[in-house]
Amino acid sequence: MRVMAQMGMVMNLDKCIGCHTCSVTCKQAWTNRAGTEYVWFNNVETRPGQGYPRRYEDQEKWRGGWKLNKKGRLALNSGGRVAKLLGLFASPVQPELKDYYEPWTYDYKTLIDAPLGDDFPVARPKSLITGKDTQITWSANWDDDLAGAPEMGHLDPIGEKVRRESEDKIKFAFEQTFMFYLPRICEHCLNPSCMASCPSGAIYKRVEDGIVLVDQDKCRGWRQCITGCPYKKIYFNHKTGKAEKCTFCYPRVEIGLPTVCSETCVGRLRYLGLFLYDADRVTDAAAVTDETDLYQSQMDLLLDPNDPAVAAAASAQGIPDDWIDAARRSPVYALAKVYQVALPLHPEYRTMPMVWYVPPLSPIVDLLSDQGHDAEDSGTLFGAIDALRIPVEYLAELFTAGDTDLITEVLRKLAAMRAYMRGITLGQQADAAIPASVGMSPESMYEMYRLMAIAKYEERYVIPKAHVEQAHDLEEMGCSVDFEGGPGMYEDSPFGEASGRPTPVAVENFYALKDRQTSDTASGAATLRNRVNLLNWDGNGAPAGLFPESRDVPRAAAASPADLGGPTAAGGSSPGSGDSAGTP
Repeated sequence: MRVMAQMGMVMNLDKCIGCHTCSVTCKQAWTNRAGTEYVWFNNVETRPGQGYPRRYEDQEKWRGGWKLNKKGRLALNSGGRVAKLLGLFASPVQPELKDYYEPWTYDYKTLIDAPLGDDFPVARPKSLITGKDTQITWSANWDDDLAGAPEMGHLDPIGEKVRRESEDKIKFAFEQTFMFYLPRICEHCLNPSCMASCPSGAIYKRVEDGIVLVDQDKCRGWRQCITGCPYKKIYFNHKTGKAEKCTFCYPRVEIGLPTVCSETCVGRLRYLGLFLYDADRVTDAAAVTDETDLYQSQMDLLLDPNDPAVAAAASAQGIPDDWIDAARRSPVYALAKVYQVALPLHPEYRTMPMVWYVPPLSPIVDLLSDQGHDAEDSGTLFGAIDALRIPVEYLAELFTAGDTDLITEVLRKLAAMRAYMRGITLGQQADAAIPASVGMSPESMYEMYRLMAIAKYEERYVIPKAHVEQAHDLEEMGCSVDFEGGPGMYEDSPFGEASGRPTPVAVENFYALKDRQTSDTASGAATLRNRVNLLNWDGNGAPAGLFPESRDVPRAAAASPADLGGPTAAGGSSPGSGDSAGTP
């Protein structure tokens, strides 16, 4: 048994109101640079719907994730080494820009500079990729709140599959429309197919906490990872020629702070915590024959941190005691393994995802209330689950590889919790038969209610900090005060008395930001001093070393390919660039 730690997230879909605050704050923190205009590390989808990028769940087309070969072993759905080699310079099996959307801005200058006339000037949409006039036909949340509409609902890959199996299950008529929100980030899988797809070995899974990142120095822009990821949560930066993805806000997590999307969530629906799992059994767990067994095999990977044998093994593997204690208090472990109400997204992809979801129950309650029933009564609530406006089959295709019994069991637990706590809130005698009907004790049901309904900040986010002995690996190899003219010092160049030493990122950030704020022209290669700092680079210019020299193709032409789906030259390594989203 090889015990490893894994940061995980649980989202309670009953609490998501579709406000997109998480998406906006993530965008501002991580993808507000040139080349990432279309990139959303976090997005909120209305289900049923096509998702982002469009129909990303259609693996017959995109071939993401894993499958079992004829020998019963795991193989990439996109093909083995030969297929990867043949598609190295052209990767057609991946979404194009039109499947995401062409980002745009508006020509506001026209409103200001237009001459006096009889007509009002119009700010036309301009493409942020080409700079030309564009037609707005799609965006990251184009079908937001339009779930179930006859014009859009049938395009949902899951709805399409369920309808094929039983035409009566989903009818996109107004009176039968159902809708819920599904926030998505990178799943930070235990068995990531993106990592296995990368020819450069640029994608790696951190040993200490399982966060999956992209090494920007090693990335060559082959984009095989985009094909390999079934969730399509890796993006190609067409300015840098590098792949980028959600980083699980690892700089925040390392100091014990929650991710930006969790911190800013209006509905407080996200939970962060630690799992302990047996790394030696991941491959076998992902290779079970029956897809409906994948959920249970993934559950079997998760180890009980309260087990003395597990704690001893974890300690022997170098996991600190305070991390083991954090795993014992982990809300994600409690919701996923103890109470078993949180489910993984698309376990049939065999990636062992580590972002879990509590399926929505609210539409049942709303429907019963509208019909004049006592929606919180246990008898009424239990009986309505089978007639749920959101078909159980639809939820099963999302979270349990089609196992409707498992979904029904989870919904019954959630319904029992509502009914049980409703009686207590009204001052009635607690009915122990309600939790017993779903295999829980009154005490455990109350604990589950506390965690899901009224948990405090420190209960929702149990994040162990990086250890002091690891600090040297995390710090900058230099100090800003070593350089005359650094932050807080007099004007000078970073290449003064300390020339020949690595320039601290703080100094580089300071000068790049200062130049952008005070110059009349955009920051270029001169300011960046031959380093690619993705936090400050605005995409103008092409710093030396960003792209390989070519005798035939000018560097400027290679610097900004407009079609993300077409072939592109491999991006060369650039000293000084950091992980995934450009953090040095």
